[in-house]
Amino acid sequence: MVNLPNSPLAAIPEVTIGPVQVSAFDDMTQLLAFILKEDGSVFAGSAIAINPEKILTAMETPAILEVIRQADIRYADGIGVVKVMRKRLDRKVQRIPGCELWQALMLRAATYQVPVYLVGAKPEVLAQTQAKLVAQGTPVVGATDGYFKDEAALIAAIKHSGARFVSVAMGSPKQELLIKRIQAQHPDCFYMGVGGTYDVFTGNVKRAPELWCKLNLEWAYRLVLQPSRIGRQLRLVRYLWWYLTGKI
Repeated sequence: MVNLPNSPLAAIPEVTIGPVQVSAFDDMTQLLAFILKEDGSVFAGSAIAINPEKILTAMETPAILEVIRQADIRYADGIGVVKVMRKRLDRKVQRIPGCELWQALMLRAATYQVPVYLVGAKPEVLAQTQAKLVAQGTPVVGATDGYFKDEAALIAAIKHSGARFVSVAMGSPKQELLIKRIQAQHPDCFYMGVGGTYDVFTGNVKRAPELWCKLNLEWAYRLVLQPSRIGRQLRLVRYLWWYLTGKI
């Protein structure tokens, strides 16, 4: 989705990396304030995290590129993307990890009492996520696990709940495709695909230690825990090569 001149996103610079346009928010604070304002109003649209793997997939798979382009906000969730943006803009651009963004938005939703609907994950993980959010004051108005059979019933439940923020944890691109279908029937809402964030939030999956995160080595930590990811990580060498040769 291209940022039109009268769009709220028009003031945010964009950087084109391969076929993907990424919004250059200065940092997470700026993006938080953009999505959920202090008066409790919410940006009506969707957000998708962009990392080098998504850039590569978009270059190789037109259907995935279309899914990415349809998102209203594409933010930098990979240090490889951030470095390209910093170089081309010659200014500060910080990485915005999707997991941290979602948790910060949930705290902001608690502060301004913005109703939230949760979709995805296993039933037990979803229940833990809901309980933890409610305990911190986030108004969760509904929740449906990732094993639902009736999509029409899900959409009806979201509309009936009065939710203004819907997060979907079903993995990409499945979650983004579902978001577009829900959004078509309930547009006055903010939608965010969050992958395995509920698992991390509830402690069912361990996130990289803080030092590894600060050094932008989360990918290496995940590789140590899951050596089977080596094929995915080797693709990043291709991204680096294409960047150095000016192909992205």
